Amino acid sequence: MAFIALGCASLTAGAREIDPESGFVIDTHWEVVKATCTACHSARLVIGQRGSRDTWKGIIRWMQATQGLWQFQPEMEDQILTYLATNYPPGKAYRRKPLSPLLMPPD
Repeated sequence: MAFIALGCASLTAGAREIDPESGFVIDTHWEVVKATCTACHSARLVIGQRGSRDTWKGIIRWMQATQGLWQFQPEMEDQILTYLATNYPPGKAYRRKPLSPLLMPPD
């Protein structure tokens, strides 16, 4: 009986609450990320990515430079980066790396 209780406790200890509408992990500042990211694209695009804080910052800078994403206040950017790096860090579940330019079709 103790093994069953211990097994159930270990299953729920690793479980994270997920927002049923967006699929985002519910954690500190998840609403900021949801509102900011889904203003332009699907939450699934974010959830499918993985990266370190620097990787996420690079993605944000790219969107600001090329996609019209507005500049964030430093505090807001810190909240977004902390949330993303904590809940969607580098790991086994990530999208494939971009194809080498040598494998891309000619223009």
